[in-house]
Amino acid sequence: MSENLARILTAAAERNGDGIAIKLDDIEVSFAALAEGSARLCALLKAKGVEPGDRVGVMLPNVPYFPVVYYGILRAGGVVVPMNPLLKAREVKFHLEDSGAKLIFAWGDFAEAAEPGAKESGAECVLVKKGEFEQLLADSESDHDVVDSDGSDTAVILYTSGTTGQPKGAELTHANLYHNATVAADKLGQISNEDRMLGALPLFHSFGQTCTLNGGIHAQAMISMIPRFDPDKALEIIARDKITLFQGVPTMYNAMLACKSADDADTSTLRVCMSGGSAMPEEVMRRFEEKFGCKVLEGYGLSETSPVASFNHPDRPNRPGSIGTPIEGVEMKVVDDDGNDLAQGEAGEIVIKGHNIMKGYWNRPDATEESIKDGWFHSGDIGKVDEDGYFFIVDRKKDLIIRGGYNVYPREIEEVLYEHDAIQEAAVVGVPDDELGEEVGAAIVLAAGAELDADAVREYVKAEVAAYKYPRTVWFLDELPKGPTGKILKREIEVPSEAEAE
Repeated sequence: MSENLARILTAAAERNGDGIAIKLDDIEVSFAALAEGSARLCALLKAKGVEPGDRVGVMLPNVPYFPVVYYGILRAGGVVVPMNPLLKAREVKFHLEDSGAKLIFAWGDFAEAAEPGAKESGAECVLVKKGEFEQLLADSESDHDVVDSDGSDTAVILYTSGTTGQPKGAELTHANLYHNATVAADKLGQISNEDRMLGALPLFHSFGQTCTLNGGIHAQAMISMIPRFDPDKALEIIARDKITLFQGVPTMYNAMLACKSADDADTSTLRVCMSGGSAMPEEVMRRFEEKFGCKVLEGYGLSETSPVASFNHPDRPNRPGSIGTPIEGVEMKVVDDDGNDLAQGEAGEIVIKGHNIMKGYWNRPDATEESIKDGWFHSGDIGKVDEDGYFFIVDRKKDLIIRGGYNVYPREIEEVLYEHDAIQEAAVVGVPDDELGEEVGAAIVLAAGAELDADAVREYVKAEVAAYKYPRTVWFLDELPKGPTGKILKREIEVPSEAEAE
């Protein structure tokens, strides 16, 4: 039997062909129509000379065309290279050149970046425009075959947003993605064909691709898409489409709490919410559950782990602040800098082993060897595990602040800041200091209408943590820089010259 990931769509179409797979406002696409569209896309690719193993770029927002193209590439045995639609021409060129892609399907509104980037890389660019793309598929024959792929064959090359240098392409196999999506759907979300999911996470990112798209299609659930996340629109769709399952990153939850329609939102159909992508502040989780009357389960993973590695399982006690326990078929442990296992409660690097670990970094054997040792993937995250086997993220290894020889974990300080009623968002970063090496800095976004000065922030945190930990440098921003999923990008936070230092 073929292990091609596209089999989740063909199986769903056979069992529930008339069911609605994808919805975008008034547009509804059934499982049968989605499967037929992917079959025509498959034939189109073969006519263009795409063979098994060839890479194909996908630069589309959350629109129904995305799954048509995604599964069409997989059916043809191709390798999907998902790309952020907001990339500029030079970034498009890098992704296509590095992956060796023959072809790219790009959203028509972003032709200005996609076309020159493709031309410079030598790849063909197919613009996806409403009406024109439908005609392109209508003019193509159908190819209902699914290429017989092995589980170890690469299905997707997902480029990681590295903190330094150019992104690296994580090679995820058909088996990686199939196992991760089915475990996420069956065990974690307990998704069924009765569920209606909110497709707010970008599908070019691992969380949205595995847990929303592949997990939802596998479970034959309906996915209601949002091309670009907006908290008011998200709450409107939850009420309109009677959404039962929401998956998002912490900044999405925070934005929904702060938006104008929050007080009047009807979220009564929400069964469960799943959070990942970065650590969720406990105060945000508490407030969200209280305001919207639903359970939030937090998990953990990386692009290199397909992405889910651990989760607060629905059939076990939920521990706020914890990323839960490893998912089925996955092992996790905490080690020191020399790779030695650490005792329960001690902080060290989280390493992961299992069916979810990538094949390696595309054409980067040195980087692969550095990150995967004896089958264990080294995450770069500092964590600890309690007596019941629940893992807790302390911080990113790279984000650790060393102030005068003392370790300060930004997440601990951020948890305190989020408890202040006047603070909507906060990010704690290291600020260069001639005497101490690094000083603790805090970038603050105030809640609407709130007032707070730097001295008040310092005094508030100083009362809650050891004296060496509180932020001496404090500044206020209208918004924090965020990546495509809404994750706060600390590497892009700059300390303004006028920042108030103690």
